Amino acid sequence: MTPPRSDQGFVRMPDDEFEAMLARAAEKGAKRALADVGLDGDEAALDIRDLRSMLDLLRLVRRTAVQTVVRAVTTAVLLALLAGIAIKMKVFGGSP
Repeated sequence: MTPPRSDQGFVRMPDDEFEAMLARAAEKGAKRALADVGLDGDEAALDIRDLRSMLDLLRLVRRTAVQTVVRAVTTAVLLALLAGIAIKMKVFGGSP
C-alpha cells in the first residue's frame, strides 16, 4: 500500500500518527544519547543527582574562595593603614 501524496509529491499522514512517530523517535534519540554518555543503567538517576550535587559543591567552593580572597585583601589593606598610622604617630619609639 502506498501512502497518499500531495500535488508536490510529499507524503501525507494524519497529525496524531505523525506526532506519535515523532515521540517514538525523540524517545529513542534520548535513550541513545544517554547511553552514549553512560547514563543508561538502573542507577542513572542517582548518577545525575550526584553530578548535580558535585556542581553545587563546586559553586560553593568557588564562592567561598572568592570571599576568602576578598577578606584577605581587605585585612592586608587595613593592616597596612594601621602600620602607616602607627609609624606616623611614632608609636614604636621612632627617632626624635
